[in-house]
Amino acid sequence: MSSFTKAFSSTLGKKLIMSLTGLFLCLFLIVHLLGNLQLFKHDDGMAFNVYSHFMTHFPPIKIVSYLLYLSIVFHAVYALVISIRNRRARKVGYAVYKGSANSSWSSRNMGILGTVLLIFIVVHMTNFWAEYHWGGLPFIKYETSLTNPEEVKVTKIPYDGHQMVHSEYVDLQSGNQVVIAKDLNIIVMELFKLWWYVALYVIAMIAMGYHLYHGFQSGFQTLGFDHKKYKPAIDFLGLWVFSIIIPAVFAAMPLYVFFFK
Repeated sequence: MSSFTKAFSSTLGKKLIMSLTGLFLCLFLIVHLLGNLQLFKHDDGMAFNVYSHFMTHFPPIKIVSYLLYLSIVFHAVYALVISIRNRRARKVGYAVYKGSANSSWSSRNMGILGTVLLIFIVVHMTNFWAEYHWGGLPFIKYETSLTNPEEVKVTKIPYDGHQMVHSEYVDLQSGNQVVIAKDLNIIVMELFKLWWYVALYVIAMIAMGYHLYHGFQSGFQTLGFDHKKYKPAIDFLGLWVFSIIIPAVFAAMPLYVFFFK
């Protein structure tokens, strides 16, 4: 076994992989959130559908997406391996449990929180990512007047077994900006009208908040960024941005659709 392989198969190596993949997933959350904010626009899903096409067809984004999928797999597998190793190392239980005095609730329950998130990711990817690629979604055509941007004609195009092509162009004859896109927005609206899916989504976002509360700070600590010079900023970002704001905004999306759409 090479020194490189030994390094990454050690406990420290596994924690390093957990930190790198976890922080990469945190970066993805920001990008994903900015794109999903398009759901709040009152444009019949045009901005969201254009964003969905961009995220699945722009080559650099596609490469990052595959890295994301690998990161999710590695993060989940290494978390499981570390948990099993820690349990085996603790062959005799403590006479008096003192963990709660030295660690937060989120750090003691990272396994449970991670499992909830993994289940949610599988369900989420099946309903959206897989459906977008292979589900035979209908297309939708938006015709926006160049002279009056508020005037938009929307035409739904049912799926007829033939794959249409996403296109954006200016129709000189009608003077309209035309966008023809796969309508993922319709799936979002349908699922976010189901109370159980909204509940699952909100619970998963709560779990993500707790998971990130410990994971974000722990990731930087593993990478050596635990100096008092950096710690206040890392703690602030970990608590307010990744543990509260991002999960709250994500959770607001299905709630907004369920109650107001």
